[in-house]
Amino acid sequence: MAKKRALISVSDKSGLLDFAKFLEANGYELISTGGTFKHLNEAGLNPVQINEVTNFPEMLDGRVKTLHPKVHGGLLAVRSNEEHMKTVQDHEIGLIDMVIVNLYPFFAHANADISLDEKVEFIDIGGPSMLRSGAKNYQSVTVITNVEDYTLVQKEMEESGNTTLETRKKLAGKVFNLTSAYDAAISKMLLEEEYPQYLNASYQKVSDLRYGENPHQTAAYYVSTTENGAMKDFDILGGKELSFNNLRDMDLCWKVVNEFKDEMACCAVKHSTPCGVAIGTTAVETYKKTFECDPVSIFGGIIGMNFKVDAATAEELNQTFLEIVMAPDFDEEALEILRKKKNLRIIKIKNPVSDAQTWVKIDGGMLVQDNDNQFSEDIKTVTQTKPTEAQQKALLFAQRVVKYVKSNAIVVSNGVQALGIGGGQVNRIWATQHAVERAKEKFSGDLVLASDAFFPFRDVVDFCAKEGIKAIIQPGGSMRDEDSIKAADEYEIPMLLTGMRHFLH
Repeated sequence: MAKKRALISVSDKSGLLDFAKFLEANGYELISTGGTFKHLNEAGLNPVQINEVTNFPEMLDGRVKTLHPKVHGGLLAVRSNEEHMKTVQDHEIGLIDMVIVNLYPFFAHANADISLDEKVEFIDIGGPSMLRSGAKNYQSVTVITNVEDYTLVQKEMEESGNTTLETRKKLAGKVFNLTSAYDAAISKMLLEEEYPQYLNASYQKVSDLRYGENPHQTAAYYVSTTENGAMKDFDILGGKELSFNNLRDMDLCWKVVNEFKDEMACCAVKHSTPCGVAIGTTAVETYKKTFECDPVSIFGGIIGMNFKVDAATAEELNQTFLEIVMAPDFDEEALEILRKKKNLRIIKIKNPVSDAQTWVKIDGGMLVQDNDNQFSEDIKTVTQTKPTEAQQKALLFAQRVVKYVKSNAIVVSNGVQALGIGGGQVNRIWATQHAVERAKEKFSGDLVLASDAFFPFRDVVDFCAKEGIKAIIQPGGSMRDEDSIKAADEYEIPMLLTGMRHFLH
């Protein structure tokens, strides 16, 4: 009976030596390439170099070494097919029973600060080819792409001398799962099209989650292999593991505070909706203003800040039950204070917001759009009454917040705080009523209002006038814009039109 053979070519060599020793001890001949051959040889094993199998030298700086019939014939030959067996025998092709390959680390270099030519050199050709050949013939070939699978394969071989068909099928599925993500990452780099013919996704699982939005739903957390984003690379400095809902809320919260790049900003989020946003001049002042926006809803919510958290702010944060506190940095003293609440998740964010697109899954399809990351550069005052400088600044603040509130969305502000947030309503007047009433409960001074979309009727302006709103900003675009403008003129309320809608569904 011919000796079994395992073809090994790996960039990640962790755990390899023990597994390779097990294979050799169980009668496997080890075939390997380049650095893998050297690694095995120096450990006292007896690998055979690939060129001894193919009788053909490696060439083109290693680009061609395994792309040979004596490799792929040995992988693809169907053992139960007499014609296949006669062919490999006639051409002196030895069968290969196991492939152990992990690919050149393209994922790790896709976002590196190197040239395109340098990135191209990390595209593996021979590796995916061997994996796909072995995986197609999983009836006879065991294919391993993940070092974590060494243990499973070894256990089955110890029990019965070979892997089970079920395991080989599953390992083959892992091959195509890996190579499809690998190819998707390469395609994105080279194609550079916003909406290509085929929508490829390349994400790697970080962990399974305890559950999804609700306990009866399963969930997992994946990160992009092609993008560097805030939710991809952060440090958990304390607290429980993150949940599905935590991660969604963190994403929204960090995007809100990143709208205020030149100011200290803080945002509170509850159930994927901002419930408080404020800017300030000190850390503790900025947080206190955010808390004041909605002291009820903030309970059990998350806080995001675009500034370093100090001890005084940490003391204030600990006065309320919060799920998460996230910021770009924390004082050591602040961390010591926050860690007194053992379940509080403390997150250090490393990366800025980088999302370019939004993907929305629908049944049997996917909707893809570029992100709403613009604000109008052509804002016009359309009323006879002009806004003061303070009012205009307050309107622009409210407009930055309203973009992150579910439509229909209204934000009422005093210029440094989002004091009333009305979102997710099926008509605009209800959203307005909710936002204005909430704001007036907490603040008796001048308030302005921002809307994510146009006013279909003058009822919003009429209500604002009755409640003392001092200025309004909205996109315009309704057939009845003139009705709202006329109403604003009647009440001497300055109104600004942006010409840019900010729906969030």
